[in-house]
Amino acid sequence: MTPPRKLASLLAIGIALGCVHAQPSSIVQESISAAIAEAASDPYNVDYTSLVNVFIGTDNYGDVCPGASIPFGMVKFSTDLTGYAPAGYVTDPTQKIRGLSPMHDSGTGSSLGTYGNFEIMPLLCPGGFETCTVRLDDRERYRKNNTDEAYPGYFAQTMNNDIKMEATSTRRAGLERFTFPPGSKPYFVLDLANDLPESFAGGSLNIDPEMGRITIGGYWGSSFGPGAFHYQAFACYDLLNGGNQTLDEYGVWTGETYGLDYWGDAKGLGETHLNLSIDLIGDVYQSGALFSYEGQPEEITIRVGISFVSVEQACSNAESEVGGATFEEIMAQSKALWNEQLSKVQIDFARTEPNITELLYSSLYRASLTPNNATDETQGVFANTTHFYFDSLYCSWDTFRTFYPLLALHSPVEFAQIVDTYIDSYLKRGWMPDCRANNLPGWTQGGSSADVIVGHFAMTYHDEAAALGIDLEQLYAAMIQDGEVNPPEWNIQGRQTNVYKQYGYVPFAVLDTASTGRMTREGSRTLEYAYEDFAIRQVALLLNKTDDVATYTNRSYFYKNVWDATVESDGFTGFAQKRYPNGTFYYTDPIDCSPADPNPNRECSLQDDNIVGFYESSSWEYSYFAPHDMASLVDMMGGNTTFIDRLDHFFNASYFNVGNEPSFNTPINYHYANSPTRSVDQVHNTVFSYFDITPAGLPGNDDQAAMATVLTWHLLGLYPVPGTTEMLVLSPFLPTYTVYNSYLGVNTTITVANFDPRSVQETIPAGVAAYVKSVTINGEMQTSRCHFDFYDVFRVGGEVVIEVTADKESVDDCGASVPYSLSTGGFDTVR
Repeated sequence: MTPPRKLASLLAIGIALGCVHAQPSSIVQESISAAIAEAASDPYNVDYTSLVNVFIGTDNYGDVCPGASIPFGMVKFSTDLTGYAPAGYVTDPTQKIRGLSPMHDSGTGSSLGTYGNFEIMPLLCPGGFETCTVRLDDRERYRKNNTDEAYPGYFAQTMNNDIKMEATSTRRAGLERFTFPPGSKPYFVLDLANDLPESFAGGSLNIDPEMGRITIGGYWGSSFGPGAFHYQAFACYDLLNGGNQTLDEYGVWTGETYGLDYWGDAKGLGETHLNLSIDLIGDVYQSGALFSYEGQPEEITIRVGISFVSVEQACSNAESEVGGATFEEIMAQSKALWNEQLSKVQIDFARTEPNITELLYSSLYRASLTPNNATDETQGVFANTTHFYFDSLYCSWDTFRTFYPLLALHSPVEFAQIVDTYIDSYLKRGWMPDCRANNLPGWTQGGSSADVIVGHFAMTYHDEAAALGIDLEQLYAAMIQDGEVNPPEWNIQGRQTNVYKQYGYVPFAVLDTASTGRMTREGSRTLEYAYEDFAIRQVALLLNKTDDVATYTNRSYFYKNVWDATVESDGFTGFAQKRYPNGTFYYTDPIDCSPADPNPNRECSLQDDNIVGFYESSSWEYSYFAPHDMASLVDMMGGNTTFIDRLDHFFNASYFNVGNEPSFNTPINYHYANSPTRSVDQVHNTVFSYFDITPAGLPGNDDQAAMATVLTWHLLGLYPVPGTTEMLVLSPFLPTYTVYNSYLGVNTTITVANFDPRSVQETIPAGVAAYVKSVTINGEMQTSRCHFDFYDVFRVGGEVVIEVTADKESVDDCGASVPYSLSTGGFDTVR
């Protein structure tokens, strides 16, 4: 993760450079606030899209794409800006627009950027065709002050030359609309070679002036994977708007920094074809089309289709999904799809704090923005597959904790389709992916986190699996492959399972003659592998694989094998450490790679000089990671009192890194030491310290909605144990909400008895009800106020009442039982 930027410093830089500011228009927040007020007065006629702030996470390295898309859409129309902008768009006022493109990912940590193919840029060329600024450096423009607008299914920006760009989308196509100043002639430059990570590896472009169509196809590189891999992408631009627009000039161009004329580019008026390879000497070689329209039309609409199969399919996608529909009609269709998805969670608008409403629906929106549904758009080994195909899975390590358990609450159909994608990867490539970006294998982070994802589906929907198109035996075979068989290179899929099984942990500095991978992260990979083994164990239990249950139960305890009871930090003893093959531990200071690390230059990610032994986290943080067996961790850390003191110190010493996934479970870990009120306090502190409704309102990149979904769980007052049906109970930030599961045909309403809106703040005031006193499910009071089962609540539907009290001391225990742990007999049966 990159340290957050200081917005004030950026504004100062912008003023010094004489730049205009380009934050989102104030109209965006004003309209959201008005919509929330309207929903409170008329809760039966709510436009849920009007409650969403798509700009949350577009600053502070949130890497969110605010572009026009539909739920899980392959297309995301947004502008691409200069500087650090992995998702294309950023609010940073010092950066310039370089074009509008239809392909983006949202919320990734890929610092190189992802997609950004097929940029189009409207131009004013008073001197005519030959004077148009076609290269990136020449055509970049600042935005007009506070003119950025975007909502689910719609995106708009206005440049400082008064050209307005708008876009709306379908799954694989959409419309771009451009409004020019009166009296000007519209010109457009369209890229063949440019993309955000500068990964072009050859392609072609063709102009059909009679048909008014430009087709593009080529090869580009992965945004988060080996540079040796390339994917194909294709685009079809229809320029005539059903005959309502007439082309004038058209041609092609090429450009580079040196070697061409004064302008750095060469233009071919009337030329209709480009066929270019990668520039092997290393220069950035740019190319594309340039065209204008007859007369001085103020509005130009261009239809765009994309494909990963062919230009013909790109054009077919535009024709079938957009056809002759108007911009407003496509926008309305997109909005309807978003309303259908967002309305799966409904709240009491009148009694919910407005900022919580905005945070919730903005998070639910991002939780359905990715991964990208590219079904029927497959290439490579997946070409013509009969399975569903989702791209931009990166990375399963980010999403298994909170994203997929949330999907299980209300969208089992989409969950099953994505699980089908994981299984198909096992069938076609031999292993399920950990990361997949740009239709290519991406870097493995924690191991085979897909095991937890497909395992969670099996636990929650095994009765419906066949009807949803999932063969559970096939699903289990994919999990076993991950757990038992090394891939040739576990950098990109699977695990280094041979040495893990041999030693009982992933050893540091081991000779591995069976597979290749970067020899780092041994401590965190051991912890992750053990949890993945637990997920396999659960499905084995479900499918009555008795021998496998025993094997994977044993292996799920391997996390203990990297526990060094002698390591001391800040007066606390016992921390996870990486370990040599001979059993000796390699000492890592537990604060290394924490937010309090005194060395800001320490490598903590996938770099080969990450010697800490942990991935994107510290030993202080990762030492809490055994969600399936927290009772043992409590004992290993010295019992309940010491565990609680240690957790308190962890937060007070700023070792908590909310921006990275290993931190997600730590605020709730007080439950396992029988102190649930502390979990409630820490979750409130987390929500209000690190999240808000501004563009900088995420504590780092959204990680494919990992941040969106952990926040959603906090607001709902629940937390999942992934790969199981166990759910932990906290204190909702809403007085009541209903989750609709149309596939199961059930609705579940959770109501907070004694809800006090004064509790919805960072520190809960004394005397304010916020702490769970009792949990009642369909009229039956539960013996524990700390946990319940998915099957008892979200499978059957009905009414759940969470009664809260201000008497914190009287309810600072779980009642009959703390949440389950494997070593104390928990998870011994499946529902």
